[in-house]
Amino acid sequence: MNIIGTRWRTNSALFLVSATLSLSASAQELEQASFTEQQSTSGSALYQQNCATCHLANLQGAFEAPALSGNNFIGNWRNKNIADLLDLMRRTMPPQAPGSLANTDYANLAAFLLDSNGIDASAVELDFDSSAVAFLGGSDNRNGPLVARPPVPGRAGTIPSPEARNQIPEIATVYQSERALSRSFQPLPGFRNVTQEELINPADGDWTYWRRTPQSQGYTPLDQINTENVKQLSLAWIWGMEAGRSQPAPLVRDGIIFIPNFGNVVQALNGRDGTLLWEYRRQFPEGGRSGGLLRTLAMFEDMIYVATTDAHLVALDARTGAVRWDVEIADENLGYSNTSGPIVANGKVINGITGCGRFFEDSCFITGHDAHTGEEIWRTYTVAQPNEPGDESWAGLPVEFRGGVDVWMTGSWDPELNLVFFGTAQAKPWMAASRGLSTDDAALYSNSTLALNPDDGSLQWYRQHVPGESLDMDEAFEQVLVDIFDEPFLLTIGKSGILWKLDRRTGEFQGLKETVFQNVFSKVDLETGLVSYREDIQNMQIGEWLSVCPSTAGGHNWQSSSYHPPTQQLIIPLSQSCMDMSPRETTFEIGSGGNQGDRMWKEMPGTQGQFGKLGAYDVASMEEKWSIQQRAPFLTAALSTAGGLLFIGDYDRYVHAYDVSNGEELWRTRLATSVQGFPVSFAIDGEQYIAIPSGRDGGSPWRIGNFLAPELVSPNGHNALYVFKLPK
Repeated sequence: MNIIGTRWRTNSALFLVSATLSLSASAQELEQASFTEQQSTSGSALYQQNCATCHLANLQGAFEAPALSGNNFIGNWRNKNIADLLDLMRRTMPPQAPGSLANTDYANLAAFLLDSNGIDASAVELDFDSSAVAFLGGSDNRNGPLVARPPVPGRAGTIPSPEARNQIPEIATVYQSERALSRSFQPLPGFRNVTQEELINPADGDWTYWRRTPQSQGYTPLDQINTENVKQLSLAWIWGMEAGRSQPAPLVRDGIIFIPNFGNVVQALNGRDGTLLWEYRRQFPEGGRSGGLLRTLAMFEDMIYVATTDAHLVALDARTGAVRWDVEIADENLGYSNTSGPIVANGKVINGITGCGRFFEDSCFITGHDAHTGEEIWRTYTVAQPNEPGDESWAGLPVEFRGGVDVWMTGSWDPELNLVFFGTAQAKPWMAASRGLSTDDAALYSNSTLALNPDDGSLQWYRQHVPGESLDMDEAFEQVLVDIFDEPFLLTIGKSGILWKLDRRTGEFQGLKETVFQNVFSKVDLETGLVSYREDIQNMQIGEWLSVCPSTAGGHNWQSSSYHPPTQQLIIPLSQSCMDMSPRETTFEIGSGGNQGDRMWKEMPGTQGQFGKLGAYDVASMEEKWSIQQRAPFLTAALSTAGGLLFIGDYDRYVHAYDVSNGEELWRTRLATSVQGFPVSFAIDGEQYIAIPSGRDGGSPWRIGNFLAPELVSPNGHNALYVFKLPK
């Protein structure tokens, strides 16, 4: 938190002199600014976390960050209203995110500065709206009023000129809530409320669901950019995003882009030129969970829905970013969280929770909320509960020790069948031996596709893809809904690399395809879809190491596939690596649990170190039509277009455009860092745009490039949204 600097271009502002001095009338008329010892203690911790890098731990300052204690500080701030100090801190600090701390945090920081400069603590707290004065340097400094005289050429003044400025001006309309600060910079041009009918059938130029439509197909009907002219694609604009782990999926409505950032920041951008329209910044309580990635958002009517890292569900005003409602879904202190956002179906905001790896009585679940109020309407647990169907699949394990079964990714919706579909993760600990079970214990409803009624959350059917899964190879990713010859199917693929095809009315197995080499199943029944683990996996013991393919990077992971209706192909980002894995011993007590497994990564046999694979599969026959292999893992979702193109990005910073019919590369460009997230396409005034995010970090998919292809250097600190279009 660089409180002091002299130039806006360095993202800091001069802290020592307030732009407008609040002058003392007389010592007898003014109240000394007071604070408590607890405030100073809290402020000290905040200072070390946010300020000490620039101002040093001893407050002596360095370079453009002056001292915050001693005679210089006292001389500049004696007899000034503490409100001036607090206002300046909130407006300018931290320089990379002014105003991002809570008001109580700024008050505690000011208390720490007063304490460090000789003011004694009292029983009265320093209030952020205090009109008291900081009498620094002793009572002899309580002088009479100063004569306010601005400087003019040839005559020195006692105050700065009224038009002078040394802090960032607040140009936005600010909306403050208990856990958020939103800033609206300018009206949204032309934004219209999103109806349910428009969610189901969006305009060609919009992208209103995380994969554009409720079917999660990741396909745009726009065709202005096509196989003939894609080589002319050029950069329209770039928007720099928050640093940190980033896998964002933007939404687009009427040319406005809504994009999640690391740290629970959401921004609205003008899709034509990248101008910031508003932003929402989550503020986390002291000592609580902070930061974290948000993958996806949802929208409905005039609201944007955000599932936050601290296990809340928030509705934002789509035009301003102001909080409309904020509800707690679960207790973050138990580990609950969100990594992906909700969907909207039948006026319900439906969200799957994560962070269920530890042992607590409450397990993971999916909730349905009223879209207008946030009120929870229903809650469906993803772990079979005692005395309910599936209870026996946990072999008598008490419910408080049934960990995992998180909902990592956003779901899909079939309005005609009135069903929503979510994938679930494996039970935890990862390996059966660590959780006191065997691979014969199915542990429902882990590693399953769940079909729920969106109105009441009732489970209509489920399909468990890998019963008793024991290698952290969950089946928790996108559920792609396709119609083939007027028959409704669901396609999903997990880390095992097996593409599953189900009847989405009933969950009945319809077929499968192994997309990468696997050696964990000794039997894969093509008629029933049932799989059987190798004998050594079935008999695993604590401390033993197992060699398995694929690794926990997949097969397939969160990088979603794309269905291309004109060719009836599902194009899937895949990964080719293997690992050695060993189960740890687990203590069965409340608060214990977790992953409890050790992993070591290695190349997949027969791939010659080609970790990235992109495969296209005919959804009727389930046969591979074409594939591409390369050294760099693919780290974005796939985006297919009516122009016959497939866009995707990789670890080595390349964005590729392939001919969707045969996999021929037609265009590529290189970004500042790894290409990571969910590309989208939209249109404004008849012009088609392709938006592609860059980012770094994130679990097993990232480790494959990081660990096994270290020559592919990906620099940090370059998260951004790149937007391309054809030249005029």
